[in-house]
Amino acid sequence: MSNFDLDLNAVEDHLPDEAADGEDLAGAVELGHLDGSTPDEEWVETVLSGRILVLNVEGDVNELAAGFARKIKNEGGGLVHFRGFLIVSPPGIEIDSDRV
Repeated sequence: MSNFDLDLNAVEDHLPDEAADGEDLAGAVELGHLDGSTPDEEWVETVLSGRILVLNVEGDVNELAAGFARKIKNEGGGLVHFRGFLIVSPPGIEIDSDRV
């Protein structure tokens, strides 16, 4: 096998930074805390814009997600509570929990 030299730092400099350009981050995974301090509508907007949420649940998940879970489900999104985290997906992205 030949010696292959790749400078990943140089390659990164040429990749577009979508967030800096103000473009949508659809398909991105956003981490956060579900503790009641973030308005429900903010979670809804984030998910319906195409991002996946992984939220560390700090309290009763049913109570904390009550204000946005139904709206996301009605829009075709998914919610799964797994090991202290709530994973919330936008419409069109399935959360596969078969291995859980």
